[in-house]
Amino acid sequence: MTEPISYRRANIDDILTVCELGQILNAVHHQARPDIYADATAEIARDKLHWLSSLEGEDRAAFLAEHGGTAVGFITVQVVQPVSPLLQPSIVGRIGSIAVLERVRGRGVGSALMRLAEEWAREKGANDIRLTVWAFNENAVDLYRELGYEIRAFEMGKKVTAAGDMPVA
Repeated sequence: MTEPISYRRANIDDILTVCELGQILNAVHHQARPDIYADATAEIARDKLHWLSSLEGEDRAAFLAEHGGTAVGFITVQVVQPVSPLLQPSIVGRIGSIAVLERVRGRGVGSALMRLAEEWAREKGANDIRLTVWAFNENAVDLYRELGYEIRAFEMGKKVTAAGDMPVA
């Protein structure tokens, strides 16, 4: 692996590549939470509608990492401007998804993709970068911490049972 890894902005023609790399995320999330996430699939076109929204629009972008002409990672990012009288004015870059093939992990690909997304968001006026990560995704949590991200909030959840399944007191 002496050839360098290159990076570029993804476009609509890369949709199936993004779908394929997205299977990394499907597998990790499904393994930990099969009650919420669908499993990875060989039918990568299944996910086209999901990823298309990351490739279209001035307020969003996706970037690919390539090695030897093959995509080995990707990231999605969007810029939003929350508007509320309860919030300070801000423009926020939101990291959506990031995945890197296992064979190139440890070579700085994830960090480079994060920097690309952050720089793109900064150029679009963002003054803050945010993301959501599941606690079970320890590799991602470690990467984000290394890059200076901090825990700001927790999302909590609870299964809601059907009325007939409620225990009677």
